[in-house]
Amino acid sequence: MLLVHTLIGTALVAGGTNALNQLSERDVDARMRRTRGRPLPSGRLTPRRAGVFAAAISVAGVAYLALTVNLLTAALAALTLVSYVFLYTPLKRRTSFNTLIGAVPGALPIVGGWTAAGGPLGEAAVALFWILFLWQLPHFLALAWIYREDYRAGGLVMLGGEDPTGHLTGRMTLLFALALLPVSLAPTLLGVTGWVYFVGALVLGVLYAVAGAALTAAVTDRRAWRLFSVSIIYLPVLLTLMVIDKLGA
Repeated sequence: MLLVHTLIGTALVAGGTNALNQLSERDVDARMRRTRGRPLPSGRLTPRRAGVFAAAISVAGVAYLALTVNLLTAALAALTLVSYVFLYTPLKRRTSFNTLIGAVPGALPIVGGWTAAGGPLGEAAVALFWILFLWQLPHFLALAWIYREDYRAGGLVMLGGEDPTGHLTGRMTLLFALALLPVSLAPTLLGVTGWVYFVGALVLGVLYAVAGAALTAAVTDRRAWRLFSVSIIYLPVLLTLMVIDKLGA
């Protein structure tokens, strides 16, 4: 039941966060081809109703976590929402470093899962945070390159967006993928997971780095999509390995 309560509360806060983001960026979404069909820019939903809905489920989610899980997990969920909506979202129009800042709220939920299960805010929680933080960067760099024209039309300043040749994007992608590799092994070194996870994380990390390295030779939409696909596979497989490892123990 603790898992169920955590999932319900987290889903409410995540939904509220995304709804608030779409409310704030409805003008941007209207200028971008891939987002102009969303409820707000298409006119299917009014800003007032969207705002009431977003606020209601956000508050409900934080309160639910506080009542059914624990206060620390609720506080982390609230921090995720605030940093995403009121820091990351407005910075997307001002600085390309928004991607690095946005990776913080993107990495906080796994820490919330850790504290929900009774884990302390120690070295293991920090390792989990950095795994999610670093994983996001090649993932979003690939997406930013694929939709570079769309982001430019929307007035968003993305990391690598002012990189016409793609060379900088390729180097940054490889750098972050290589940084992720040793960090992903930290749970075993800290005694949280065993060798099943360690070997699996090593293999996955190498594959992620290889996909990132391909962009250093030439950044094409095809190679960026391949990296994006690898990133989508990487994370659930890595976390599943953690579960399998713990069940085996």
